[in-house]
Amino acid sequence: MNNDAKKAVLRMIPYGIYVLTADDGKGNVAAATVNWVTQSAFAPPLVVVGVKADSGTYETVKAARVFALNMLGKDQKNLAFTFFRPVDVTDGKLSGQAYRKGDSGAPILADAPGAVECRVTEIIAQGDHHIVVGEVIEAHLNRPISGRPDTAILEMKDLGDNVFYGG
Repeated sequence: MNNDAKKAVLRMIPYGIYVLTADDGKGNVAAATVNWVTQSAFAPPLVVVGVKADSGTYETVKAARVFALNMLGKDQKNLAFTFFRPVDVTDGKLSGQAYRKGDSGAPILADAPGAVECRVTEIIAQGDHHIVVGEVIEAHLNRPISGRPDTAILEMKDLGDNVFYGG
C-alpha cells in the first residue's frame, strides 16, 4: 500500500471536534479531545467514538460505562487544545473549565454549546483505538444554535493547516 496515499485519503474524512468526558465515581475523571465520532443509529440513538486504547480516558470510560460528548463551537479552539493534554481536576474545574455533572454522572462542560450523555452498550477492542458504542440517554443544548447545527461545531480543519489526526 502507498502509505502517503493512504494517509492523504483517510484525512479527507471530515471530523468534528468533541471533548469526551467520564467519571467512574471512584476518583477517576477523564476529559479528552476526540474526533473519531459518528451517529450510527436513530432507534435507539447510538453514537460511536474511537478512544485510544492505552489512555486513561479509555480506562475511565470502560469503568464508568457512561460518558458525555461535549460539542465544541467554532470559537472554542482553545478548549480543543486544552483537552489534548491529560485533565487536571482542581477547584471543581476540569483543566480550568467549569462543568456540572449530568444525569449519568458524566461531566458536562458549561461552555460547550451542547452535549449528549451516553450509556456504553459495547466496546469493540480492535486496533490502537477501541470503538465505544454509546446509547444517547440525555441531551443538553446549553445555548441556542443559529442555522444548521452541523455547521456550528468546531472541525479538525478549523484547528490549522498542521493539525491532523488520522491516516
